Amino acid sequence: MTRPPVTRPVSIPAALAGERLDRAVALLTGRPRSDAGRLIDAGGVTVGGVAVTHRSHRLKEGDRLGIAIEQLPPATREAEPAQPGEVSFDVVFEDDDLIVVNKPVGLVTHPGAGVHSGTLVGGLLARYPELARLPEQGCGSPERPGIVHRLDKDTSGLLVVARSPLGFRSLTDQLAARTAKRTYRALVLGSVRAAQGVVDAPIGRSPRYPTRMAVSGAGREARTSYRVLRRFTSPIDATELELQLDTGRTHQIRVHLAAIGHPVLGDGRYGGAKGSSGVRRMMLHAFRLGLLAPATGEPLQFEAPLPDDYLAALERFS
Repeated sequence: MTRPPVTRPVSIPAALAGERLDRAVALLTGRPRSDAGRLIDAGGVTVGGVAVTHRSHRLKEGDRLGIAIEQLPPATREAEPAQPGEVSFDVVFEDDDLIVVNKPVGLVTHPGAGVHSGTLVGGLLARYPELARLPEQGCGSPERPGIVHRLDKDTSGLLVVARSPLGFRSLTDQLAARTAKRTYRALVLGSVRAAQGVVDAPIGRSPRYPTRMAVSGAGREARTSYRVLRRFTSPIDATELELQLDTGRTHQIRVHLAAIGHPVLGDGRYGGAKGSSGVRRMMLHAFRLGLLAPATGEPLQFEAPLPDDYLAALERFS
């Protein structure tokens, strides 16, 4: 499938006011920020009818944004529906505009980085074939139709997917405006001393390890709030936390907790591998999700109980 070019400028909503141009283009097209940046560099994006070639240009509410989508590089191949029984996940809620999924640990959200099958997107397409039409309507990309945010492969829990153009626009706006509430539970290494706190530190690509993220002065704003639920001393010092995402950067919770010396247990990439703990999974779970129904504005809230493997690991601690 190919997405038609944008023929009319898009008026920037309040939710995107102050955003960088490259991020806004990425959000509105569903394409990677790197693709959006290359399009801007090539003069394919206009603000008020004038080509803007600075990726960091800040947008104002009401700006008229033109995007030459036909100039974007080809997207990665279109996601394909999974085979019957190939992908297992629970649907917590669905209506005409959105689907709320409880993603199990180990399931990749969407194709990419050499993974083309067995993803949540494939399972969603098998169950909701109408999602495949969203990219044609300017809502997301063919490899990740309906996806407005993601969970890492080894993170379990709640994820919302757009089912209609109205749902896509509403959910994208809510995430950009930070009105969608995402709450996580985590078991982290060491004893977190403060009963509650905030990690406010920008996150960008690690210059040393290209596949990792890191706290970086050149990164994007990132803020995570936390409160202590329980502290443990056996078999090792550990702390159970409830965390609130105030922004949504790649690997945000994992990077922020590692930066304060308390990586998520089981997270080998960011220093949380501790064999003596007996933990065999990454102890991070998207526990609660709050948002507004796209059609009515009604507040919606969902909870996904801690999965059995998480509880089994937690029971080892005292």
